[in-house]
Amino acid sequence: MTILSLGFILLAGLLAGKLIRQLRIPVITAYLLLGIIIGPSVLNLVSEGVLSSSGLISNIVLGLIAFSIGQNFALERFRKIGRPVLWISTFEAAGAWLLVTLAFLFILKQPFYIAILFGAISSATAPAATMMVVREYKAKGSFTDTLLGIVAIDDAWCLIIFALSFAIAKALFVHTASSAFLFKAMFHSLLEVIGAFVLGGALALVLSYLSRFVATPSDLLIYTLGFIFLNTGLALYFNFSVLLANMSMAAVLVNAHKVSFKFFDALRAIDSPLYLLFFVLAGANLEIGLLRGLGLLGLGYIIFRSLGKIGGSYLGGVVACVPARMKNYIGLALLPQAGVALGVALIAKAEFPQLGGIIFTTIVATTVIYEIIGPLFTKISLKKAGEI
Repeated sequence: MTILSLGFILLAGLLAGKLIRQLRIPVITAYLLLGIIIGPSVLNLVSEGVLSSSGLISNIVLGLIAFSIGQNFALERFRKIGRPVLWISTFEAAGAWLLVTLAFLFILKQPFYIAILFGAISSATAPAATMMVVREYKAKGSFTDTLLGIVAIDDAWCLIIFALSFAIAKALFVHTASSAFLFKAMFHSLLEVIGAFVLGGALALVLSYLSRFVATPSDLLIYTLGFIFLNTGLALYFNFSVLLANMSMAAVLVNAHKVSFKFFDALRAIDSPLYLLFFVLAGANLEIGLLRGLGLLGLGYIIFRSLGKIGGSYLGGVVACVPARMKNYIGLALLPQAGVALGVALIAKAEFPQLGGIIFTTIVATTVIYEIIGPLFTKISLKKAGEI
């Protein structure tokens, strides 16, 4: 049944993508909707074996996505877009964090440790959704380059913000808000972020050095995949970020190897079906019944996260002195939310058993909405910027 389900998902996903393109809607939206329809919440056509392997597929695909995004950090290219990327990413991540935290604290009347956790989670953006839309419509230009740079660095900001917020929330929850406790918790979290960068950078140098012994295209594909899997596995083993580890591996590789493009080109032959599986299974794993319980928390989260992302991006664009089209539209392209947000929400659920369920349920429900409407807004922003 597992193999039968995989075959059905690939063929149904291909058909859904073809049909939805006629409506000029991003294909990722089709994959997510298909997953919801054939998942346990509706038709229940996906076998338990495939659903149970979702974690494995997710880690593999997130590693591939992060590796693909990391190629945007070539120093030559980053010198051109580095200033806008740093300013806009800082303001949009901080904007969502602060606005959601304040809204949950003063408008929705939640405890501060709950509010700051929601705020930290809201800073994340889904790199997979943005990357898929850019690739689907073959978007090119300074707007697209800046967008991909922001999405790449956004995960780092989210993890750093969450490390800080989590330490504060945990201290307040257990009533031990001492400076020593906060420092220890923050240091441990930041060490995991730094560890991901070090791991990815070290493996990139090994990958680059040994690549001289790889001659044929098929060997190159196996070689590149092997290093991505190795990097992903080590990151999971040491509790580092899979996204950051693979992103840093690609970033170091593009600056250390003269023909690094060949590693990224090799992956294009096999990444499309994996992306399809990833998004269909993401839809299948989301319980549609959670939407009924969205309530004021979910509505508030969607509204204030969106305002924080869009407003923060605009302010960052003003500081960076970017063109009007970038200031006005890049925030719309940063609305998708998925893997990273769900990952840190799971951490909150595990550490706060009494209240973590509220956080996780709200994030899962809003992810359904964001991953359906987010790619549409990304497409709109790229079209408004004139790069589709």
